[in-house]
Amino acid sequence: MAPHLLLVLRILFFLTGVSYAQSVSTVSHVSVKQGGSITIPCLYDQRYRNNVKYWCRGYNWLSCSTVVRTDHPKTSGKTSISDDINQRVFTVTMTSLSPSDSDYYWCIVERKSKGDDGVRLQISVTPGTPELYVDQQQMTEVVGGSVTVLCCYSSQGNRGRWCKIGGSCVAVGHSGALDGTFVKLVQEESRTTNGYVLMVTMSGLMMENTGWYWCEKGDIQMPVHITVNQPTTTQSTTTISPSVTNRDNVVTNENTDEKHQSWLEFLFIPLSLLVVLIAVTLVTLKMLRKHKDKKAKDQPPNTTVQSSDSEQNITYSTDPLPDDAVTYSTVVTKNKVQPNIPLPDDAVTYSTVVTKNKTQPNAAEPDDVVYSTVAQHQR
Repeated sequence: MAPHLLLVLRILFFLTGVSYAQSVSTVSHVSVKQGGSITIPCLYDQRYRNNVKYWCRGYNWLSCSTVVRTDHPKTSGKTSISDDINQRVFTVTMTSLSPSDSDYYWCIVERKSKGDDGVRLQISVTPGTPELYVDQQQMTEVVGGSVTVLCCYSSQGNRGRWCKIGGSCVAVGHSGALDGTFVKLVQEESRTTNGYVLMVTMSGLMMENTGWYWCEKGDIQMPVHITVNQPTTTQSTTTISPSVTNRDNVVTNENTDEKHQSWLEFLFIPLSLLVVLIAVTLVTLKMLRKHKDKKAKDQPPNTTVQSSDSEQNITYSTDPLPDDAVTYSTVVTKNKVQPNIPLPDDAVTYSTVVTKNKTQPNAAEPDDVVYSTVAQHQR
């Protein structure tokens, strides 16, 4: 289409208001550091899937100049364009930005029989710290996992928000859901700078959560793309944590939680050893008691008591004897002064055996028999 004819058509459709169909949406204002890069997502309506899209620079739509197109050219200098018809989003990436790139740009869908449809945004390139920025615009996670995004900004000002392009938003201090996924926003003060950090956590991710989101602070946004994949056999569900540098700059309760965990780990080892020691002691005592009971049980019921006397040694036995049993007893007298020296040959040995009544030991039975023997050794 000739440039002059295209300009005339734009004027006609602009006057009739057809060109502002509001079927294309994007961020309204982004801030980028000099030398950095930015990717701008442009969401379009389902009916524009097969249409040509292009990126145009200039405050006015009627006078803006086309930079790149999805048909040709897809790349021009440090600017490139790509179209994802499944997500219905075409993205424009600008690299090595300089202050001269600060301007108004347009996301536009070309329509052959009608006026083109588009939306305008502003890009500000600053040599210092941008008003709102993130470490990375592209993040990847698996189904069921969680992702944390740190949105950094210079002043507290208005309350921050986390939005999905073409969808709803969740504000700071509130918890909500975006496409069925839990979202929590916490605003913290930075340790090393005078700025603040908006910590956005999305947990329980689903495939439907793949898409473009943005942090919002006042009239400035910063787009972030999240890709959710199916987990594989070698891929576990983990949380994508923010960079170490930014995490150190956030005043949160993570250090306190780590200290509590360290104390628990410190106490767990000695407590475990104490429990093991007590268990071993109880088992040992139980085994010793069992062994002692078994030893006592194995002893014979009859007992023998020996009594020592200066005059004689007497042995008592509680074993019952049959009625016709014969009892033999031998008594040997010893020298009282020197027990190991035998008595002289002329010593006399007396032995007496008496059977007694069992019920009345001191009463003699009529049929009791008393044997008495006097044996004299030869001299």
